[in-house]
Parts: sequence; C-alpha cells; structure tokens
Amino acid sequence: MIYVSAPEHGEPSDPAMKAHALHATVTALLAGDKGLLAMDESTPTCNKRFAALGIAQTEESRRSWRELLITTPDLSNSISGAILYDETIHQSRQDGTPFVKLMADAGIVVGIKVDTGAKALAGHPGESVTEGLDGLRDRLTGYAALGARFAKWRAVIAIDAALPSTACIAANAHALARYAALCQEAGLVPIVEPEVLMTGDHTLQRCAEVTEQVLHEVFEQLHVQRVLLEALLLKPNMVLPGLTCAHQESVDEVADATVTTLLRAVPAAVPGIAFLSGGQSPELASARLNAMNRRFKGRAPWALTFSFARAIQQPALDIWRGEPGNVQQAQRALQQRAACNRAARQGKYADLADAAD
Repeated sequence: MIYVSAPEHGEPSDPAMKAHALHATVTALLAGDKGLLAMDESTPTCNKRFAALGIAQTEESRRSWRELLITTPDLSNSISGAILYDETIHQSRQDGTPFVKLMADAGIVVGIKVDTGAKALAGHPGESVTEGLDGLRDRLTGYAALGARFAKWRAVIAIDAALPSTACIAANAHALARYAALCQEAGLVPIVEPEVLMTGDHTLQRCAEVTEQVLHEVFEQLHVQRVLLEALLLKPNMVLPGLTCAHQESVDEVADATVTTLLRAVPAAVPGIAFLSGGQSPELASARLNAMNRRFKGRAPWALTFSFARAIQQPALDIWRGEPGNVQQAQRALQQRAACNRAARQGKYADLADAAD
C-alpha cells in the first residue's frame, strides 16, 4: 500500500514525489482489467433501498451490509478499488477489524466520497449544483490519514429539450475542478463524475450533445485549475436515450455513440474512464461496457472500465434482505456480477454470461 501523508509544518511535499504517488494509485486502480465498486451510497439512499426490501434502516444493518460486500471472497480478483461513504470508512467488521484494514489486506484500494450532495441551483429551477468545497482541504487530509488514496465528487446534470443551462454546466464544472485540485494537493487521486441523468424522454442524440458539452467545460475548468490529467479518473455517464424515450438504441449503437462522444471531448492524457451505471440493469451495463471494449479495442486512448454501484450490488442485496443465513449466497452473486464486469473490460462478457447460464 502507498499512503501519502500531509506535509509537515505546512510545507509542500516534493511535487515529483507527489505526482509519482498519484500515478501509482491510478495504476493500481486500472490494473488487471479490474474496476471499481461504488459503495458510497448516502445514509438516506441506503435506507431507501433497505426499506424497499423490508430491511431494518439502522446503522447496524448498514454496517452488516457493507461487511458482506467488503468480505466477499476473492472480490479483489475483479475489483481494484472501492468508494466508501463517510460512515463506512469509520466502520469495522463485527470482530472490530476496521474496514479500511480489511480492504488493504485484500489488495483493494480505499476511496472516499467527499461531496455533500446536489442542492438546488439558485435562479435555475430544475437544476442543481453539488456542494462540499467548504472545509474540503482539511477533510481530505483526514481521509488520507485514515488510508484513503482516491476520492469521488458527483455532479448531477438534468437533461431535457431546454436543460441543462450554461450556468448549471459552468457551476458544476468549476466545483469539480476545484475539488480535483484539492485532492491532488492532498495526495489523493480525484474521480471526476459529471453525470448526465438517464431520467426523461430525451433521445440518444440529445444525450450525446449534452454529454459532449459538459465534458468540454469540465476539462476546460480542470485546465484552468492546473489539475494533472494523468493523475485523475473520469466517471461519466454512458450516452443513452432517456428511460422513457420511445426508441431505445441497441447495445452496439450505445457503445459507438458513447466512445465517439468521449473521443471528441476527453484528452488522451486521461488514463482511464470508469463508467457509472446510473440506474441501468446489471446485464445492460455490462453488455454496453463489453461492446465498447470489443468494438474500440486498440483505438481508445484511455482504459474503459467500470465504477458501478447498483449494477454490481443489487442482485446480492435482493438475496441478502438483512438475513445472516443469506450472506454466502449473496456474496456469490456479488462475485458473479463483479466477474462479469471484469470480463466486459476485456470484451469477453458474452462468453462469461453464457457460461453462467
């Protein structure tokens, strides 16, 4: 494990050493055709999912669920890093072993969600801006001391025929860039997540247009804030038609639209793109990632990987339902979904899916 401690006496650490440590973290996150497990759901979001399945909405239930995830046997065969929530990074296994130690011992890099959520953007009904910059420098230092090596910040972009506004894109891009700069200052790799939402009836072409516009502004702001592109990961949405759009394009059409949009907007200096699942079914998320890697193998300048939450966790959660006797079966489901997504990084998901049937 490589930990980057805060500089002593307020003096900056050697820039070359810091850059080397950041590169080492990025390399670890992208190694072995693995991807990321996003288990950073806020307490209200986690409780909502528990409520839908009749699971008690308590801190102990959340701790037990996260223990199930983290202690899944051989998880590190497919998962290189996991994004935690503030509550989770302070939690421990039932025997008292900190989750951070369990992850380090398993070879999984520890990450942390650091934004404080999307709030209404003043003067722009229906749009939001993500908050959390106040006090972020000190919080990042604290998370690094706990063992975190990367962080995540999510911007939420609503889309329809008129949205997003220029102001919404600019506000969120600026916040993402300031967050990324502070992360690199603290020795943490920033995951930059501008998410154009799936909700709505917009077409795939409209999503491509908005996604490209958002990414251009994000990278302009990253440049202005002097963020080292080689030491970050991008976590974008796939280019998709809205969930209620009458026409739903094929897996290959989504793959082509997504990578074409990224080629137009994401610099080659970025080492990896870890897609969010954004409400897609586990199977569709894997199939679309698989198609990108199969169709663009050798042509994309960045690694195309995954940073999924529900698309990996949901089958396991459906099995577990808060029952201790279901833990092993739920962990097997989690193993399978994680392995499917590693196969998708290799363009081999169909083979693995067929073998599992």
